[in-house]
Amino acid sequence: MLILSLICIIPFIFVFIISISAESSIAKNGYQFFPDALSLSAYEFLWNEKDVIINAFSISVIVTTIGTLLGVALTTSMGYVLSRPNYKLKNFFTWVVFIPMIFNGGMVASYVVNANILGLSNTIWALILPLAVNSFNVVICKTFFQTTIAESIIESAKIEGASQLNIYLRIIVPISKPVFATIALFLAFGYWNDWFQSSLYIREQSLLSLQALLNNIQKNIEYLANNPSAGLSMQQYVSQMPTEAVRMAIAVIIVLPIACAYPFFQRYFVTGLTIGAVKG
Repeated sequence: MLILSLICIIPFIFVFIISISAESSIAKNGYQFFPDALSLSAYEFLWNEKDVIINAFSISVIVTTIGTLLGVALTTSMGYVLSRPNYKLKNFFTWVVFIPMIFNGGMVASYVVNANILGLSNTIWALILPLAVNSFNVVICKTFFQTTIAESIIESAKIEGASQLNIYLRIIVPISKPVFATIALFLAFGYWNDWFQSSLYIREQSLLSLQALLNNIQKNIEYLANNPSAGLSMQQYVSQMPTEAVRMAIAVIIVLPIACAYPFFQRYFVTGLTIGAVKG
């Protein structure tokens, strides 16, 4: 376990060290654990762009929060419905959920539906709705409810006159924290790390997520030159940007917030990973 932990932790430490290495040291010796000179110029450069980055950070937080809450509500309720043995359309909707796990319509079809039919282009919902429900997550919820929730509990509640909605909200939700936390963590990771939806549907700079913005900074140095709020000319940008260190600083900024959130979900997440396991 110590070796596995080091395999996971050391790369992040190495990335952080590179982010605080002087550009001259990187150019001379390459990436090193013990650079010749240290510098905070990469973080100073990103700090100079704080207005743009803070706006993008806010978009990512909003998208991750709303998307996770909406996705958990839709995914778990769908999984619960499909887990009920007496639901008449269970087999039909199970296939509806299962088929997209094997086949999908492709990027063009998704773009036509989201952009042209639903009109989600240049709206924050373009970053939320396409990722809200995942077939794999629905199957996880269905398996959990089938193997963990005793049918006798549901029957007892029905005898007392409880409706399906009351059963779900007052009985199922309180005793299903592991699967809720597991799905929430999956969705939070997905939303926080996503930049592809922004590249497809977002043209307004004010709606770019943090990942999309930092990806643009990393891939194309002309981005800030064409952004009036950046305040730098092209020559200033090229001369001031510590390119290698900035790339690593960007990675640190993206990873750190979601890494800090993981320990709060760890206990429930580990429990959720054993959903459907054979118990001896």
